[in-house]
Amino acid sequence: MKVIRSFIAAFSLYSRIPMPKISMEKEDRKYALCFFPFVGAVIGGLMAAWYWLAISISLNEWCRVLMLAAIPIIITGGFHLDGFMDTMDALHSYQERERKLEILKDPHIGAFSVIMLLLYYLVYLSLLFELQGMEHILIFGAGFILSRALSGLTLLYFPSARLDGMLHTEKTESAGTISAVCLIFQGILSLGIIGYISMISALLVFAGVLLLVFYYRHICMKEFGGVTGDTAGYFVTMCELLILFCITCGSRLPV
Repeated sequence: MKVIRSFIAAFSLYSRIPMPKISMEKEDRKYALCFFPFVGAVIGGLMAAWYWLAISISLNEWCRVLMLAAIPIIITGGFHLDGFMDTMDALHSYQERERKLEILKDPHIGAFSVIMLLLYYLVYLSLLFELQGMEHILIFGAGFILSRALSGLTLLYFPSARLDGMLHTEKTESAGTISAVCLIFQGILSLGIIGYISMISALLVFAGVLLLVFYYRHICMKEFGGVTGDTAGYFVTMCELLILFCITCGSRLPV
């Protein structure tokens, strides 16, 4: 019963998919982090289903690609993009650490968050147009699982910038060891799926996300003194863009 309630809690927290209402007490959220990558699996599955449908009824390329870009936003409600925008505002403020942490909590958006979001989607859409066939869509779909598995692991093992907020609550209430094992397993599984389809893409994705994890820890410790819920959203968003870039590069390399 606890596992089912944690599953519901995970989808209630990390997606906009309608779920039965539960109390959301500490026990309900204990294993929620274990199911965080499941949201990515839903996104990946819906993207594959949409691509298959779009090809079957001969929709034009613009329609296919724009809907592929829209699906993650529809499912998450822009949850991670919000963190990305807040992080961009804070990083580009060039203020002291405490002021940057205040900017992360500020509900208003600044010019730099809008500029960086536009830049992000220019790159994102450009790379989406380079995806060729269902194999690339399936690799990208597995990437949504991997990005969330890694985000969960960084939440568990990287220092928190604050002793309050959603991320700190998740960290303290999560079943640490069990959550970590589940996240590692799902991360390896997603890499296995990518490797089964394209070993070159898997190697590039593995190298890319490994570098991103180290960079993420460095920038968070340097600028904020640790990770926050907003920087976690930034990580997921950047990880998905990086995986998309790796798929594009992998498809261009000689086998």
